[in-house]
Amino acid sequence: MGLGAGVGALLTWTTTDGLQSFGARADGARLERMKASSRYQAGIFINTAGARLPQNGPDWGTLKEMLFGTQQRTPPSALPMERDVAAALAKPPESGLRVTWLGHSSLLVEIDGFRILTDPIWGERASPSTIAGPKRFHPPPLPLEALPDVDAVLLSHDHYDHLDMPTIRALVPRQVTFYAPLGVGAHLEKWGVPAERVVELDWWQEVSLGEGEGRLRMVATPAQHFSGRGLTDRNSTSWTSWTLLGSQHRVFFSGDTGLTEEFAEVGRRFGPFDVTMFEVGAFHPSWGSIHLGPQQALKAHEMVRGRTLLPIHWGTFSLALHAWDAPANELAAGARERGVSLLTPVLGRPVEPTRERADTAWWSTVQAAAVVGDAP
Repeated sequence: MGLGAGVGALLTWTTTDGLQSFGARADGARLERMKASSRYQAGIFINTAGARLPQNGPDWGTLKEMLFGTQQRTPPSALPMERDVAAALAKPPESGLRVTWLGHSSLLVEIDGFRILTDPIWGERASPSTIAGPKRFHPPPLPLEALPDVDAVLLSHDHYDHLDMPTIRALVPRQVTFYAPLGVGAHLEKWGVPAERVVELDWWQEVSLGEGEGRLRMVATPAQHFSGRGLTDRNSTSWTSWTLLGSQHRVFFSGDTGLTEEFAEVGRRFGPFDVTMFEVGAFHPSWGSIHLGPQQALKAHEMVRGRTLLPIHWGTFSLALHAWDAPANELAAGARERGVSLLTPVLGRPVEPTRERADTAWWSTVQAAAVVGDAP
């Protein structure tokens, strides 16, 4: 690319997608709802238990690790994926509960007659830019146009690896409702989501899909994290985990979080859970206490009274300094020690947590490009 073309590309990004990706700040009635939250103090949201946030810049030890570390932070070859995800999803789950990991924290959760999509990111990069920032290790295992109709999209917070503007815009024509933490709706409406299809909740608030005994309750539950899409908006919006309570099954989705004692309260109120989806990747001591990592994910799973754990937030982007497969390796070892049941399906494989096993260490076999249909 010549200098002129490069400058042109930069200017195009700066004036269009880049600026749009930053989203919008809450005002009016939305801001008043935020101010009513007990966690909104002095213009920002806070964690209820003094969480240690990431440092503004890396210390010397972290900088050395960034520059000279020998960890293999990207896979050596293509990751295995389910061959035909759409065909696998065409038949409803026999048990009433099925989960499909679509990469990072994007999941299709089928629970007691409802389909729920979490933190959808089909974009190439977790970044405001299309030319810079963390790039995907793998393509999405299911094209967005092949995604079946969903009843709701759940969002955990506004970081770029969880709230992806191109994906949100592509979902708008489906006329699906987006459920988000306080303040995040301003981004959604800026990107074209109609206001009537945006629902924002504070912790412990809930909404229902359907009616009567067959309804699905969706509860915004605590998480320990932070937010922001630019240089001046840190913690201007809220963050949340999600609890799904169906007529027969219960599911917990962590979003991004560190370890908080409030998970014990989630377990007391809503557990046990048939399956939990906890983040296990992007952990580092200098990251503060706003990510779990594998060992704390196991503890959090036990606190909410989970039966089976499906790890998320790993295997799609390099967002920390550890090896790309370190989260899965450490989680598997810890789960064996603690007797925790894991679900570790290949990307795009629908699994029914209450009736089947999918706990093979597929990441350990990543040597050459592979696509699987009937992998173990």
